[in-house]
Amino acid sequence: MTSASHTPESGPARRTVVAAAGAAGLVAALTACGAGDDSSDSGNTGNTGGSGNTGGSGSTGNAGAGSGSAAGTALAKTSDIPEGGGKVFEAKGVVVTQPAAGTYKAFSSKCTHRGCTVGSVADGVIVCPCHNSHFSAEDGSVKKGPATQPLAAAKITVSGDEIKLA
Repeated sequence: MTSASHTPESGPARRTVVAAAGAAGLVAALTACGAGDDSSDSGNTGNTGGSGNTGGSGSTGNAGAGSGSAAGTALAKTSDIPEGGGKVFEAKGVVVTQPAAGTYKAFSSKCTHRGCTVGSVADGVIVCPCHNSHFSAEDGSVKKGPATQPLAAAKITVSGDEIKLA
């Protein structure tokens, strides 16, 4: 009696196919979940917080991402920005602060953690309401995470009592 030898089928094993399908699904899910994270951080890569020099001019020294598109746009009167606080201009993508009397700074209003718009400025701190990151109203640096990158500086000019995007 001869026994026929069993030859395996050519092609991948069922276990390999199931593992590959699971891995492909995982990659797709992670890509979809992470797409916003990559774009929110890409504009801020390499920023060092560039505090700018306000000196007597009252304007910041570094332009933030996207600030050139609304150049010359009037934002507010100097009296609208409280000392030690600030104001978020969500439609313009900037937050303007007055860390010391007569000194005005501007930063991107987009939190560097997940891209939420920062919500408030008080007591020298810019706060993002999404995950409670805190940034310095003086130079945009991170005071409290989860954000790890500073807010990008935006360029403004102060002429008389008017604050404009530069």
